[in-house]
Amino acid sequence: MSKMISNIVFTMNRPLQLEAYLDSLYRHLPPEHIQTYILYKVALFDEQYSELFARFPQCVVIREQDFHADFMNLINGLDSKYVLFGTDDVVYYDSVDWAVIDQAFADFPEQIFGFSLRLSPESLQPSDPCMTQLKCANQTIYRINWQQTHNRNARYPFELNSTVYSTPLVQRILKAVGREHPTLQRLFRPESMLVKVVGSVFHLKDFLVSIETFRNPNTLEGYCYRWCKTHKRQFPKYLFFQKLCASAIQINRVNTAIDNPVDGSDQHTVETLNEEYRKGYRFDIEAIERNKPEGTHVGREYFRLAKRT
Repeated sequence: MSKMISNIVFTMNRPLQLEAYLDSLYRHLPPEHIQTYILYKVALFDEQYSELFARFPQCVVIREQDFHADFMNLINGLDSKYVLFGTDDVVYYDSVDWAVIDQAFADFPEQIFGFSLRLSPESLQPSDPCMTQLKCANQTIYRINWQQTHNRNARYPFELNSTVYSTPLVQRILKAVGREHPTLQRLFRPESMLVKVVGSVFHLKDFLVSIETFRNPNTLEGYCYRWCKTHKRQFPKYLFFQKLCASAIQINRVNTAIDNPVDGSDQHTVETLNEEYRKGYRFDIEAIERNKPEGTHVGREYFRLAKRT
């Protein structure tokens, strides 16, 4: 019997940070409901990753061969009720009662795009007319119209960090976005003569984007986000939430496809952190639980290590 939540996490060159993600996830979300799949891009630190995977035998590890094919095969094979995505720089420090999340999907099926664990009323403008308060499972929750709000985080409906989606919705989005066009891609490769000739007459950017497909987590998120925004009338209008439960601690970068901001130092390079991990240091989850972030993306002030005893 499958578990209720398929948790898909992406990782590369960050065994210490991935362990913090997994430890904090199972600390704050119900492990009895979660099946975790780790899509692992093999590069550096395979020895440390192997030791980590042995600590979490309940996780299914997929060693990436072709990101697009590996991910689509995984998504298309899911039969869980919900999908939750994660990246290895995220840490959980709080949770929402799972009964509330499940009830929100049951009570508001035509309204709910997803239940976010990275939004809170405090992180939004209290006067935002797109946000409303309501009751669910005898608790107060909130919803925000992602199609109309000007809040940067709330208007980003499809993302790979800490939002619970219905599996059929994710599969529907990926069915549209995940198509491959190998023949067109060969004909219209950027350096081809056809692009040079046609490009002198027509603006090809939108067409070239439409025939490309995602090849890593960054482009996966970006393509799905853009498709949802372009087809927003086909989707529920609201992101539901209660409180901020997880943040990305952006102290280093492993994917150079997107120039994501970082707030780290020489102490936070993947090489330095792997050496600390090898020596027995681990992310201090208790410290971030005592000093919870107030934003979805934070820096080095929240990254603390402690020696494992």
